[in-house]
Amino acid sequence: MSTFPKNLLEGYQNFLDGTYSQRSDRYKELALKGQNPETLVIACCDSRAAPEIVFDSGPGEIFVLRNVANLVPPYNAEGRYRSSVAAIEFAVVSLGVRHIVVMGHGRCGGVAAALDERRKALDEGDAIGHWISLLDPAIEAAAKGGESSSCDHAHDPGAGKEASEADLRRTAVERMSVSKSIGNLRTFPYVRDREESGALTLHGAWFDISEGVLWVYDPDNETFAPALER
Repeated sequence: MSTFPKNLLEGYQNFLDGTYSQRSDRYKELALKGQNPETLVIACCDSRAAPEIVFDSGPGEIFVLRNVANLVPPYNAEGRYRSSVAAIEFAVVSLGVRHIVVMGHGRCGGVAAALDERRKALDEGDAIGHWISLLDPAIEAAAKGGESSSCDHAHDPGAGKEASEADLRRTAVERMSVSKSIGNLRTFPYVRDREESGALTLHGAWFDISEGVLWVYDPDNETFAPALER
């Protein structure tokens, strides 16, 4: 007897009856011709912040890399980060994406773990600890009140109208990590070269899960602002 999760099978049936039925020609075209997305989205693996849902994307429209806390390691980082580096390399060099969006989100568990001095390793290898150490520069910069750490007009809806100091600190690090990841992307030679030639554009965003607001990063003044008026 199959123990495959029932809710996933039900979801698959809904997919067959709905999306696939309506867009079967598109899926067949993608199968024959391959994918050609224009955008790479680097997002957190948090189940509440799926970029395909946030951006209402259809099949083949965006290439997605998801990891804990939507981080980009430096190009010359240690081998433990190679999975994310490989995905970026494939998207930029092989697929030729024209945009890269680093999308953080509110109430990020990875950021919360990095800020928790009492955090204990879940396993003796502490893969999470090694990974979230990439947040150290963002934490340090946010503590100094540096670029994009401003939380003007931002609050944590889960904490009520007035956010606590801890809430604001977490939001500042979530946003700072986006700008730091964009900086790390520029250490990749093929990213830097394509950006300088105008073939590639880098973007930052932060998604407020509770209120559904997408904030976009303005590199000129190093702040975030809502993408759309609501």
